Amino acid sequence: MSSTACSECTDLPLLPDTTDTPRWSAVVSLALGVFGLVTAEFLPASLLTAMASDLSVSEGVAGQTVTATALIAAIAAPSLPLLTRRIDRKHVMIALTLLLVLSNGLAAMAGSLSTLLIARVVLGVALGGFWSMAAALAMRLVPEHQFARAMSLILTGVSVATVCAAPIGAWMGELWGWRSAFVAAGVVSAITLMAQLFSLPALPPKANPNLRVLGELLTRPAVRMALLAVLLVISGHFAGFTYIRPLMENIAGLSVSAISMILLGYGIGGFFGNFVGGYIAGRSERHAIVFGGTLIAVLAASLLLAGHSSAVTAVAVVLWGFSFGAFPVGFQIWIARAAPDQAEGAGGLLVAAFQIAIATGAIGGGLLVDHIGASGGPLFAVVAMMLGTLLTLRYGPNAARAQASAVSPSELPAD
Repeated sequence: MSSTACSECTDLPLLPDTTDTPRWSAVVSLALGVFGLVTAEFLPASLLTAMASDLSVSEGVAGQTVTATALIAAIAAPSLPLLTRRIDRKHVMIALTLLLVLSNGLAAMAGSLSTLLIARVVLGVALGGFWSMAAALAMRLVPEHQFARAMSLILTGVSVATVCAAPIGAWMGELWGWRSAFVAAGVVSAITLMAQLFSLPALPPKANPNLRVLGELLTRPAVRMALLAVLLVISGHFAGFTYIRPLMENIAGLSVSAISMILLGYGIGGFFGNFVGGYIAGRSERHAIVFGGTLIAVLAASLLLAGHSSAVTAVAVVLWGFSFGAFPVGFQIWIARAAPDQAEGAGGLLVAAFQIAIATGAIGGGLLVDHIGASGGPLFAVVAMMLGTLLTLRYGPNAARAQASAVSPSELPAD
């Protein structure tokens, strides 16, 4: 970029100052927020058939409650840091948690699909805003050398929610109706709100983000390749995961209690998959993504070919959860290396891409489920996973690193 163009740029996002005294209680409150958000986000997957029956809509239509959340989160992730750049981050996080409480309350009382969609839109705002700011806030709550530990603690909320949300949601839905799961999620979000009120310190805004930075990032080939791989791989995963209960019920003929146990296995698999995926990504993020994508493609194909077998379905679903653990850390490392000078802006784009991919998977999988049956989800997953894995294998982080390093400082916007 020319010096003239740079003179027109506003300040770029700055890395927030760190503190000498760790505030672990505040970090725990953020982990609780992650747990509540991910739990609410994933509940429809375990309650889909009950929700569809109660609201008198098809399962494919009910699956669009996932789409609504994802699309709004994709918009909120890059835009909320811009819209709230003059507001204390403590107040922003509390407002986002209030939206989480509101969303769960609306979902629990929803008497129609439209009300449930409104609840999921509210959740999308909270989800996108939280994820776009979580890492930057963690940097300010602990000393720099403890940042990785703080992020690991925060992301533990994802692992615990992955283990708990689907099986407990299915179990509660069977006993007391699908709304009871959202009531429980609302209680968790209320506890999170109280924890944040008492533990989060004042966090005046430190950065001045702007749209020009995001636009500049999208001109980099390495960033575009990373985001395209996210769109393919994550849409494939969520096309299969969102509609996994109809497959287990309608094709494998499993009971609700068996489904709950299998979803528990899925969650436990994901918990351990996070560690294994992190281990592989620490050595090669490309290998981590290719490993997870290839395994899920094979598992989705097995569901297409032998989904009528309860044993095959159970093993495939549990291993699917394990395989997904390779993606979050793999893509985070890839995008950071693709844009090391603008890691925060690139992270916001990554969140947006994840949410767009979730929506794409929910829409595409829903259309296939409504037209060809419950095997439509795995079919979408096979195609998307194969394309995403091949793209990663060809243009993965090794290539991205070389392309990113080829960007000279004179080509970057000035601070």
